[in-house]
Amino acid sequence: MKKQSVHLEFTTYENLSELPANVASLMQEAIIARDQAYAPYSKFKVGAAILLENGAVVTGSNQENAAYPSGLCAERVAVFYAGAKYPGVAVKTVAVTACNENKDNLHPIPPCGACRQSLAEYEMLANNNIELFFMGAEGAIFKSDSIKDLLPFTFDKNFL
Repeated sequence: MKKQSVHLEFTTYENLSELPANVASLMQEAIIARDQAYAPYSKFKVGAAILLENGAVVTGSNQENAAYPSGLCAERVAVFYAGAKYPGVAVKTVAVTACNENKDNLHPIPPCGACRQSLAEYEMLANNNIELFFMGAEGAIFKSDSIKDLLPFTFDKNFL
């Protein structure tokens, strides 16, 4: 038996004012999207903003449905819309913010597993790392240089 380890590296920003101006602007777009989320059941609102290689910004918010699990996460709303509206245009940067109306979320909240897999697909499709910035309602922001940092054992087309 051989034991192996996976090394993950993140950059931490203490707050929005520490972010580069273009990323702070993208995160502000994610915050606006988060505030427009439809989350009447969970009260957990998520917003995502995606910067594409062509300079376009696409946003998405989570959309719940009484018939669980028919809703969709903010990250997938945004990335699927980007793929539909701008086919073949690479995703450069993703900003995600989440908050729970029932409690404080001051720790960075990463995308769920399904969203990580969906973002990884677009990263592999473009053969281009996607920067990911994620935060809670406010406070610290984590930055990952690639979706692979959040999903090191990515399932991809090579397995099919």
